[in-house]
Amino acid sequence: MNQNAIQLRVIQSLSEITEADWNALLPPDAGPFLKHAFLNALELTGCVGGNTGWQVAHLLVEDSNSRLLGAMPLYLKQHSYGEFVFDWAWAQAYEQNGMAYYPKALSAIPFTPVRGPRILMSSNADKSAIQKIIVSGLKTLVIQNALSSAHVLFPGMDEQDELKKQGFMLRDSVQFHWHNNGYQNFEQFLADLTMKRRKNIRRERASVENHQITYRHILGSITTPDDWAFFYRCYENTYIEHRSSPYLTEECIQLLGVTMPENLHLIIAEQDGKPIASSLLVVDQQAKKAYGRYWGAIEHIPCLHFELAYYQAIEYCIKEGIEIFEGGAQGEHKMARGFLPTTLQSAHWIQDTVFANAVKRFLEREHEGMAAYVDELEQHIPLKSSKVLS
Repeated sequence: MNQNAIQLRVIQSLSEITEADWNALLPPDAGPFLKHAFLNALELTGCVGGNTGWQVAHLLVEDSNSRLLGAMPLYLKQHSYGEFVFDWAWAQAYEQNGMAYYPKALSAIPFTPVRGPRILMSSNADKSAIQKIIVSGLKTLVIQNALSSAHVLFPGMDEQDELKKQGFMLRDSVQFHWHNNGYQNFEQFLADLTMKRRKNIRRERASVENHQITYRHILGSITTPDDWAFFYRCYENTYIEHRSSPYLTEECIQLLGVTMPENLHLIIAEQDGKPIASSLLVVDQQAKKAYGRYWGAIEHIPCLHFELAYYQAIEYCIKEGIEIFEGGAQGEHKMARGFLPTTLQSAHWIQDTVFANAVKRFLEREHEGMAAYVDELEQHIPLKSSKVLS
C-alpha cells in the first residue's frame, strides 16, 4: 500500500457516506450496532450531535481516488455519559490541575457497551497498515485539536495489539453474559444451575405467574408503530423513575423499527389483555448473539423485570439457537439468573505525559483489583461445579 496516496478525513455526519460503502467495511462479526442504519438513526433523530455532548467526527481513510479504505466511529465528547466506562474521576483530577478534560475523543457505540471492531476496513485493504494509520490518525486529531485524550471502548481483541503499540493503556470492565449450552428448553437450562439458583428462579417465575401475565414475542419485521410507541413509553418511564432522561428518542426507536427490523425482537407483557411492560432484544442471527438493551413497565409487578428482561429472553435464545445473550453492563444480580462474568477491555491514550503516567499507575492497581473481583465472582458461579469445569 502506498501510504503517500492515503488521506485521512473527518466527517460530521454518517449520511456523508452511503450505507453500502459503510457496511462494506464491516467484518462478519461486527454486529448490528455498527451498521449504518443504527449509527445514522442516532444522528438523524438527534440522539447524538447538536447539544447532546456527542459531536460526530467519524474518521475515514481514503485512497487518492477518494475510495473508502477504512473508518473509525468517532465522537468528540463534552461529558462521560452513555459510555459505561467511568472516567469521571480522571476528569475531576484534570480540572483540579488546571487542565480541561473535555472535549475528549471517543470511539464507541453510543449508549451501547458491547465489544466489537472499532477499526473498520475494506476487505481489499492491508489490515495492519489501516490499523496503524487510523490509530495514529486518532492521536494526531487529539494533538491538533488540543484534546485531552482518546478512548476506544470495547474494541475487538485483534485491535488491542495495535492500540497498545501506539501507547494506549488497557482498562478492564466486567459484564455478565448468558451462554447456551445446547439447551432444548428452559428446564434443561435450570438443570445446569445449582439447587439454590434453580429454586430462586422458579420462585420468581411463579410470583409473576400469580398475576396472570402473558407475553407476546414480536419479530421486528411485523412490529407496528403502536408497538414501538408502547415500548418507548415503558423505556422512558424507566428513566423517569430514576430521575434521568432517556438517551434515545421515540423517533429513533420508530426509525430503527423501519430500517433494521431483522435485528429487533420485541417482548410485551400483558395483564388482562392490557400491555403493562416490554423489553427489547437486538439480535445478530449470523453470530448467534442477542443483546438485552432496554426494558420498562408502566405498572409494578414484583419480579416482572427478571421475567421479561431475562427469562423470556433466555427462552427466546434457546428456541432460536442463540449462543450468547449479553444482558448489558454491570449487574451482579444477573449471576443469580444464570449469567457468567466476562472481562472486556477498553483502550485509553492521554496526551499529557505526567497525567498519563498517573493514569497508568492507577490502571495497574485497578487491574489487580479487578482480577481479584473476578476471582471472587467465580466463587459464586450459578452453574453446577461439573458444568463449570467442562
